[in-house]
Amino acid sequence: MTTPATTLLLRAIAFAAHKHRDQRRKDAGASPYINHPIALATVLADEGGISDISVLCAAVLHDTVEDTDTSAAELAATFGPAIAAIVMEVTDDKSLEKATRKQRQIDHAAHISREAKLVKLADKICNLRDILAHPPADWSASRKAAYFAWAGAVVDGLRGVHPRLEALFDAVQARGPELAD
Repeated sequence: MTTPATTLLLRAIAFAAHKHRDQRRKDAGASPYINHPIALATVLADEGGISDISVLCAAVLHDTVEDTDTSAAELAATFGPAIAAIVMEVTDDKSLEKATRKQRQIDHAAHISREAKLVKLADKICNLRDILAHPPADWSASRKAAYFAWAGAVVDGLRGVHPRLEALFDAVQARGPELAD
């Protein structure tokens, strides 16, 4: 028998898959974008031991407002205000310049909820892993290294939320020197 939590997570995956259906990652193979949000939930559940369904759903939905036509109101109506609030805490304001958005992530990391910190931490782990395994086709070694450094500055503000996930981040970030051309 399916639990309400399982049903909610499956609904979130289906929603995110639909919203991201035409998007691709920046790697050379242009992998389907939906692989990224699913990877976040997998890291949280399998490697972090996180079972909070709101966190797992928010992980799957974390880029829907930022990168699709999804609104915060739509998320709240579909998944409830708690999940929508977590997603909005990790959503960049795309009306701002990229450098400003990146600095805001650093500045706000320490001030977001525990749930949002978990999603943000999983996002950075997955992004660094992706850069190592399947880097964006047009990124130079210096751009990759700069991303690794910036991700570290964001994660510094998340410290204390989940030591095991932080150790996973530290291990993948330590592989940054592999990025040299």
